[in-house]
Amino acid sequence: MKTTYTSLLRTLFIAALSISPFCLRAQQSSLQFFRPNDQRGINIFETGKQDTVAFTGLKVKIGGNFELSFQTLRDQNTAIYATKTGFSGNVNSLIKLTDGFNLPMANLNVDVQLADGIRLNLTSYLATRHHEDTWVKGGYIQFDKLTFLHSDLIDQIMKSFTVKIGQNDVDYGDQHFRRSDGGNTIYNPFVENYIMDEFATETGAEVYYHHPSGLFLMGGVTNGELNETVVAPVKIDSATKKVNQYAPAFHGKIGFDKQLNADTRIRLSGSFYSVSSANSSTLFGGDRTGSHYYYVMENQNVANGTTLSNAVDYSPFSGRFNPGFSEEVHTYMGNLFLKYKGLEFFGTYENAKGRSITESTNRRATQYAADVIYRFPENKENFWLGVRYNTVTAALQGITPDVTINRTVGSAGWFMTKNIMMKVEYVNQVYKNYPDTNILNGGKFDGVMLEAAIAF
Repeated sequence: MKTTYTSLLRTLFIAALSISPFCLRAQQSSLQFFRPNDQRGINIFETGKQDTVAFTGLKVKIGGNFELSFQTLRDQNTAIYATKTGFSGNVNSLIKLTDGFNLPMANLNVDVQLADGIRLNLTSYLATRHHEDTWVKGGYIQFDKLTFLHSDLIDQIMKSFTVKIGQNDVDYGDQHFRRSDGGNTIYNPFVENYIMDEFATETGAEVYYHHPSGLFLMGGVTNGELNETVVAPVKIDSATKKVNQYAPAFHGKIGFDKQLNADTRIRLSGSFYSVSSANSSTLFGGDRTGSHYYYVMENQNVANGTTLSNAVDYSPFSGRFNPGFSEEVHTYMGNLFLKYKGLEFFGTYENAKGRSITESTNRRATQYAADVIYRFPENKENFWLGVRYNTVTAALQGITPDVTINRTVGSAGWFMTKNIMMKVEYVNQVYKNYPDTNILNGGKFDGVMLEAAIAF
């Protein structure tokens, strides 16, 4: 949702200032069923059902995230000279890079305890690579209690259930709980997200069931769109030969998450997302903030010839891969998280198929990723060392054989306080099987990234 909501934010800030004494008091205590914005939120996925915070009245928490990065990346390719209608010069040459700071990103978070077991969230992107003006990311209301219904039976049922309604992150997979989201990079031990970044905000609802054994289930339905519309479709679907339909999207998750003892935790989950027809599905391209690797594998002539509107960057997703499943998407993911003392493993397997409206058959894309993180010292874990391997293989329209992208990353980081973090990483990414007429032919980039982040 774009903000032309500047007036809304201005009103919000004025309101926040007017109730600042109240807000300051409210910040001293925690919200119910809430993931902290700082270091304490690491390795929290869906909020659980531990009712450890007493309700004492309306609480408002104004929070934020800010990040600043310094980049020393270099790239190369072997693509041949090529021209493209609408652009001048070689569209396969790479922008010459130098060392320097990237545009800082910042988020504004408003969280409100409305009633006992009822919490509201509103998140806005104040400044990002993809949009230089303020945009509302989304918001949701979360029900962990329904005491206003005055039913003992429902109160008992809600001890095991959570309901979320709004425009919110689609809870597909577990990686979106660990990714960088604009200025919010505090949960990510690396600077960037996966090569194939599965993240979108859609309007809908999710219902969670939590069992004391550690088993959990989730079912959700959304509109399948990042940008909602009530305009009737007119395009013809190449597969059905009929006018396109805006069908609902369904997603679900099943898993087990248990702290086995003081030293050991295991979490295993499987999830899916499915939409058979969409106006423009953005599950693999719904990030309105942009990649944290700036201008790698990009072309200056295309940049010069691109008309910009609200997107400050002509190609904001440098280093990522979008399979282009804008019409139909059927995908599932498996995740394994293991933690023994300070040693963590997080693994991902993803298998997706889909197509655009101009295609009559589905294509496939698979992704594997593995993170190994060691946090130290014991009981504080404010330092870490980490490595990640991430690979994507996918069929692209008009390209044979399947293309492959491999990324290897090493990182180190330090939480100076629970709110202030610094990290450094080395990244190496290689592109394979792209034709010599494609800018990514023989593509490679590597180098060092440094990032500082604040969250509160």
